[in-house]
Amino acid sequence: MISLLALFSLTLALALPAGDGDSSPSAASSVTTPSVEGRFPPGAAAAVPRQARFTSNRIVVEVRAPRTVDPDRPVRDVILIPGLASTSLVWEPVAERLSQTARVHLVSVRGFGELGAGANGRGLVAGPVAAEVARYIRTRRMRAPAVIGHSMGGQIALRLASTPDIELGRIMIVDAAPFFPSLIDDRATGQDLEPIAAVAYQAVLFLGDDALARQPWAEGMGSTSQALEAWVGWQGGDARVLAQSLYEVMTVDLRPNLARIDVPVTVVYGWSRREDSPRYQLQSSWRQAYRGLPRPARLVPIEGAEHMVMIDQPVRFMAAVDEFLGAP
Repeated sequence: MISLLALFSLTLALALPAGDGDSSPSAASSVTTPSVEGRFPPGAAAAVPRQARFTSNRIVVEVRAPRTVDPDRPVRDVILIPGLASTSLVWEPVAERLSQTARVHLVSVRGFGELGAGANGRGLVAGPVAAEVARYIRTRRMRAPAVIGHSMGGQIALRLASTPDIELGRIMIVDAAPFFPSLIDDRATGQDLEPIAAVAYQAVLFLGDDALARQPWAEGMGSTSQALEAWVGWQGGDARVLAQSLYEVMTVDLRPNLARIDVPVTVVYGWSRREDSPRYQLQSSWRQAYRGLPRPARLVPIEGAEHMVMIDQPVRFMAAVDEFLGAP
């Protein structure tokens, strides 16, 4: 039906920041079957007072709030969720700007960057992490927070928005699809990707973040690695968490969740006007990827950006965020 190699190459190029290495990772001959996701796990806790202390063995949350608050105007809550192999550092300029008027909740996933793996070091990652973010929302008794998620974080935002007992205000998905392979072939399934995803799992498991940092499969897709390296460094993380997260990004299909999302959805993605660019060729695929939403997603292409949109085009990205939040 599709070329698995082509699908794998473009999926990885879309899902991760590209590196500049020149050798490919080698997979072990025996493949350990990684965990594959089923249904979204339920949230774990009932609401407790807003001031309650929140601790988690899956996520770390930093809160930044305005220094001065207008007592006649409620402060908006904005949750920022990073992508695979990233921490909240990728949101630094965005958080600095937003925290002047909003209460910003910076999420980091344990096992990414220098954070210890915690409970993410065994079993599933994305679903349980989403459940923890949901528990955090309940614990803080947030009312209709806005959620902005990049890549894997965008998929976590989709999980949150499709959870019945979580009330969000709106979500912004940054360069992420409910099922990444569908951007290349709408007929693709997680089963199609499973064999090669299992090999990728082993490559990352044995080579760790070096397997992701090299990324020879991203050649020709463009790279933000130099900007990322200069800004926050290659963040990488725990090999087990990286491997499992990559496997889930490649094989878990969240398109069935879209029908349960009743909040406004904005999708921001990197775009190029060059007709020979994969970014140009995927233009129509973004709307197709989100066609299952009850109300159409608002699509915002950011010219000149690749996967790390907020780093590649910070001014254009911030303008999109302002419009998303309803800023003047």
